[in-house]
Amino acid sequence: MARVLVVDDEPGLRDFMAEVLRGDGHEPTCAKDGLEAAQLVDARRYDLVLTDLKMPGMDGMALLRKLRAEQPEVEVVMLTAHGDVATAVEAMRLGAFDFLQKPLADPDQLSVVCTRALERRSVKEERARQAPRATAPTPLSYGAPAMKPVLGALGKVARTGATVLLLGESGVGKEVAAREVHRLSDRHQGPFMAINCAALSAQLLESELFGHEKGAFTGADERHRGRLELCDGGTFFLDEIGELEHPLQARLLRVLQERCFERVGGTRSIEVDVRFVAATNRDLGAMVTAGRFREDLYHRIAVFPIAIPPLRARPEDLLPLARALLAQIAGELGRVGLTLSEDAERALAARSWPGNVRELRNALERAAILADGKTLSAEDLRPVMGTTPAQATPEHTLAAAERTSIEQALAAEGGNRRRAAERLGIGERTLYDKIKRYGL
Repeated sequence: MARVLVVDDEPGLRDFMAEVLRGDGHEPTCAKDGLEAAQLVDARRYDLVLTDLKMPGMDGMALLRKLRAEQPEVEVVMLTAHGDVATAVEAMRLGAFDFLQKPLADPDQLSVVCTRALERRSVKEERARQAPRATAPTPLSYGAPAMKPVLGALGKVARTGATVLLLGESGVGKEVAAREVHRLSDRHQGPFMAINCAALSAQLLESELFGHEKGAFTGADERHRGRLELCDGGTFFLDEIGELEHPLQARLLRVLQERCFERVGGTRSIEVDVRFVAATNRDLGAMVTAGRFREDLYHRIAVFPIAIPPLRARPEDLLPLARALLAQIAGELGRVGLTLSEDAERALAARSWPGNVRELRNALERAAILADGKTLSAEDLRPVMGTTPAQATPEHTLAAAERTSIEQALAAEGGNRRRAAERLGIGERTLYDKIKRYGL
């Protein structure tokens, strides 16, 4: 079933096209002119637009230009009288899929053109989905017992529409888990979009989430569609949701409750059909108690919480994961065929990896850049990993423990030195000095 917008100033023709579309299993919406159609496409996503060329107010060409600028994924079929064929051809140069000449007496002709237009849209969407998959994502687990209940829970909740909250230390693979929920769900053919709530300022994050209207703020020179709007029909991943500021928490709560929002600077409500997956390495319950996170939002996102164990709790995954990551890195660096020596694998296995999968990948990438041959040795890893616990001498045991504690605190707080210092119970300046001392 496709959402189709029918735009024509002739009521009889509108009704005829809507009846044919309903008979083909689609969901038609009718507009009497281009201005009404422009309001409708601002508020809702459509798969196909059938529009008359000549209408009072905003004509079909103006509507086409608007759609090409703001919603280029929408297919457009123009309706034209016999004398306007040249203009219809120009419309096709601007991106219209096809044109139909009036009067429309054959419902089969309309059905065929609409089917072909929707098929082209499906092909373009599939190409867009396949493009990011040139490098296949690494699996979430390679058989570690600690991960079996996690994978089971992800598989069960994926088949529902429930909001999922992924918990765990920084770098454990929460986005990989979110993508697995999307892949196993009935939304897998829709878009998957992710945003890191800690990576953007509050104003920029609001604009990225909800979009903005032209003139909404300094520098808003044109309308911008937010990621929520673009994710309609898919899965939206909110990473580091614990970093979301209170005003945005309130706006997000409304989307979760009512499935609608307004762009920044706008007044028109936009409906979206989005499944949410959120993630955090913070204790949201403690943040609720402290007044730093809305309790109502917490209960909305924590419908189905899943805790992902750190890498040190699933040692069976470590070496298979390292090999898979190295194969990815080798392809990205143009050095296909890189492997790990036995002593390199022993060195990897001897480390606790406080930064989890992210730290492991970074270490392998730096070692791959530094290594001269096709095989990475322990010597190639040592400059980027530091001294492993197995190699530590007694006189360095205290320093090694302090360094590990600092690494773990920084990883848990996403690299934020102020929060890491609070976690360690030391001053930020003291932490900064120790970071320099240990070369972190």
